[in-house]
Amino acid sequence: MQVTKVALVGMGTVGAGVARLLIDHGDRTGRHAGRILWVEEVVVADPKKARDYALPKTVTLSDDLSRITNNPEIKIVAHLVGGLEPARTIMLKLLESGKDVVTANKALLAEHGPEIFDRARELGRAIAFDAAVAGGIPIITNISQCFSANQILSLRGILNGTSNFIVSQMDEQGETYAEALKEAQQRGYAEADPTMDVSGADAAQKLAILAHLAFGAQVHWNDIPRVGIDTLDAADLHYARELNYRIKLIAVAKLRDSGLELHVTPNLVKIGTPLAEVRLAYNAISVVGDAVGSIFFHGLGAGQMPTASAVVADMIDMAVGRTPITFRTVELWSKSEARVQQCDHSALPSRFYIRLTVEDRPGVLAEVTGVLGKHQISIASVIQHEPSEEDGGQSIVPLVIMTAQATEGATQKAMAEIGKLTSVRPNAVRMRVLD
Repeated sequence: MQVTKVALVGMGTVGAGVARLLIDHGDRTGRHAGRILWVEEVVVADPKKARDYALPKTVTLSDDLSRITNNPEIKIVAHLVGGLEPARTIMLKLLESGKDVVTANKALLAEHGPEIFDRARELGRAIAFDAAVAGGIPIITNISQCFSANQILSLRGILNGTSNFIVSQMDEQGETYAEALKEAQQRGYAEADPTMDVSGADAAQKLAILAHLAFGAQVHWNDIPRVGIDTLDAADLHYARELNYRIKLIAVAKLRDSGLELHVTPNLVKIGTPLAEVRLAYNAISVVGDAVGSIFFHGLGAGQMPTASAVVADMIDMAVGRTPITFRTVELWSKSEARVQQCDHSALPSRFYIRLTVEDRPGVLAEVTGVLGKHQISIASVIQHEPSEEDGGQSIVPLVIMTAQATEGATQKAMAEIGKLTSVRPNAVRMRVLD
């Protein structure tokens, strides 16, 4: 077989998985690529650091990036460095030295995509990044290639396995948020600082990439409205089940007449529907195309081998020439005007779940419904259990309301007004309902 020399920059968890697939299973990759992907160099920040995969003596391990950039025989590089810097600088150096690059760094693409992709085109190079979104799920390839005959109408997904694991443990095992987060950290799903995951920022970065590929949107991830799971209360999981729903952190991109709907928020999802049944650290994405209809993807969205699988698949596609062709023909982060604009979030319609803590006395429900009616919000159902606690000598009860279709802006204004009622206690909850 022919040999294509490749290199790795970074050999953390994912990098070790990539090395294992390329070196221990070279026959497998050889069958698919029609050539051997030969690992020539591995560059890391600290070559002396202990790693969970021992490289053979045929592979040089160093901290010298020039061993890759100055070697014209190395054609493809797996860029497996996290964060923004030095990841951005390394990426540009690789491109400028004539390498095609495969990356799993979604934060880098979400932040510096336009610069990096324009530079790659100027240099006649290609970038593949299927591993950057949803780990082992081949969503990037499917959107950019397999669905090319379609106008994609919507994407709805669980894009962060850490958050889904935490919510699943709270819902199924009765754990508190703190307990579920601690378990996620112990299992390696969550970082010591889990902010990017639990705040919805990680999912927003992935959604920004998918929205560009699917719709030609040019939206910075930080401009996508988002609410995380870090304030999720077990009471809402309980009431959701009572209403035959589960709560999931859902990323949405949907074409509307007014533009592109984008947000990442906890949603009530009907039990029995595919997204509601996604458990633990799994990801899932529902795609609707005008020709193909509805397609559902489900799988591990993170972890060593699922992500390594996506990286190596991209390297094979790069070696056989599929990625360079796609990269030239698919519009990716160009400086041209966006094909679609983000629509006004406040005007977006949805049904909503509202939970209030109110005084147990006559007239309170009428006060609340009066405010909702003032803002043209109809009520679909109400749950009010008997009082079980007191506040300042006054019995208080939870009041759960499911609304009919209303706009984001109207419900925000109504909630602000309801919060000023003397009969309503602080910390009201409002969540979208995914129908």
